[in-house]
Amino acid sequence: MNPIRRYEKIMEVLLMNKEVTVAELSERLQVTGKTIREDLSKLEEQGLIRRIHGGAILAQDDQFGILPSKEPIAKNADAKVEIAYEAIRHIARNDIIALDGGSTTLEIARRLDNQPLTVVTNDVYIISELATKDQILLVVPGGYRVRNMLAGSEANSYVRQLNIQKAFISTTGVHPEHGLSIYTGDLIDFKRALIDTARETFAVIDHHKFGQSALRTFASLDEISAIITDRGLTAEIAKPYRDMGIRILTSGYEQGESNS
Repeated sequence: MNPIRRYEKIMEVLLMNKEVTVAELSERLQVTGKTIREDLSKLEEQGLIRRIHGGAILAQDDQFGILPSKEPIAKNADAKVEIAYEAIRHIARNDIIALDGGSTTLEIARRLDNQPLTVVTNDVYIISELATKDQILLVVPGGYRVRNMLAGSEANSYVRQLNIQKAFISTTGVHPEHGLSIYTGDLIDFKRALIDTARETFAVIDHHKFGQSALRTFASLDEISAIITDRGLTAEIAKPYRDMGIRILTSGYEQGESNS
């Protein structure tokens, strides 16, 4: 198993269990304790984990933008709600949209009116949320379950056949150089299918994730139509992105433009 794949497996274990020992990882991944300790050092250097005696814990237990297996993340809830309302401003009746898996896209789903709309999603929480809204046509590509999301080659191929107008994408971090990134490769192909297929792609990112990066980049900034964020993003932090020509949308207007 190559190092990148080991890093992903380690992060998957930590996301589920919050804490893991070197011995457990060594047995699970079938490598020596020395190799695991070296892997943990690399992950700690990237700010993804924190070493403890005999093992490691997550640096932040909600840092990855992916929901745990039992319940959605509540941290930064106000920012996510604010982003959701802004995202909905860009959704019209009869649109065909895609909601990537994540806590912010779940907030979008919760606030969607029961109206003629097609929603493509791989998030089991979003599926549950929209199942009761009978005017929304819910399209689930299928696949195997990775925590709260569905993934797999068949799902990715199916998505690429659809006429998606607007995709709303979640991410672990956004960085001027590293673009949009996530910690595990299991979900990259699905995100790529949405980005490659949709006419417009909106990255929904709360301000805490700006300047952050994870293990795997899945999109460069020039591949997205706009970033939707909350009002906590300062002009100083937004500046390098605006200088690159990236649209940043928040609270009903584009940052850098007059709100009058």
